[in-house]
Amino acid sequence: MTTAIAHDFELDARGLNCPLPILRTKKVLNGMNSGKVLKIMATDPGSVRDFQAFSRQTGNDLLAASESGGEFHFLLRKK
Repeated sequence: MTTAIAHDFELDARGLNCPLPILRTKKVLNGMNSGKVLKIMATDPGSVRDFQAFSRQTGNDLLAASESGGEFHFLLRKK
C-alpha cells in the first residue's frame, strides 16, 4: 500500500476513465503548494501509464504507484 508515505491531499478518481483522472489531478495540483503530496485513487487501468507520462511531462515526482483489487493508488509530489 502507498499509505506508508504521508500525503497532504487526496483525490478520489475512482470510476472515472481517461482523461478525467489526469484532468482532475491537474486541477488539484494547481491549488497546492510546491512540495506537497497528493494521493490519487483510480480504477482506470490506463491510469498507470497516464500518471507515469504525466509525471515525466510536468516534472511532478511520482513517488509511488500500487494496485490492489483493481484499484490504483498514486502519490505525486508537486514540483
